[in-house]
Amino acid sequence: MPAVTNLVVDIGNSSVKASFVIGTSLGEVIRFEGEDVISFIAALTENRKPNVMAISSVRKLSQNFLNSAEQMCDKLVVVNQETKLLMANRYATPATLGSDRLMAAYGAKSLFPGKSCIIFDFGTALTIDFVSEKNEFSGGNISLGMRSRFKALNDYTQQLPLVDTPIDFVSPGGSTKEAIESGVILGLIFEIEGYMKANPEHIYIFTGGDAIYFAKKLKSSIFVVYNLVLMGLARVAEYYAKS
Repeated sequence: MPAVTNLVVDIGNSSVKASFVIGTSLGEVIRFEGEDVISFIAALTENRKPNVMAISSVRKLSQNFLNSAEQMCDKLVVVNQETKLLMANRYATPATLGSDRLMAAYGAKSLFPGKSCIIFDFGTALTIDFVSEKNEFSGGNISLGMRSRFKALNDYTQQLPLVDTPIDFVSPGGSTKEAIESGVILGLIFEIEGYMKANPEHIYIFTGGDAIYFAKKLKSSIFVVYNLVLMGLARVAEYYAKS
């Protein structure tokens, strides 16, 4: 008989990632971009019904979505403040904490137990989250991601163009395009370096779509970890599979 598997699903602002897992080991990560997430999950589970399906979502999930997802697995876990974790959550308003941030922290602790970590998640937003050596989620900060900054400059001014991510940049910029590129990218670099300088004893983990881009532009010792949210979800799925 094939091994019992779980399914983990990370629903982000612009894309969805999913993977079947055995224990906490991720299989192939499948990416989807679109609105019809439930059809994407249905296609994955059509011939492979998981034991536990663990979902993290930054999007609001309708009751119809949840009802459909429950039919596709033996046990559905949508991560929220009630989800049982082997990590203390010290966030003052846990109901407002994005499950993606919580799961990234949970994944980080599986990689670096007993260490203080800062997780930089580069996506639509840049989130900076802290996990203590005592296995506690301490809180964090939220800033605009790189593409959101480019878009904001275009949206909220009349003459600044929309700029795409450059392979490299020059500073000071010799044109408006170069000025926007260097302003946004250096702004993010200085922001990140500020956290590192203020917390030199921490392990720094980069994740998200622009993680490699910024890791290559910094001289500090950094761990780039893809699919950190899925790693956290795998721990959740394993826990609920055994309970």
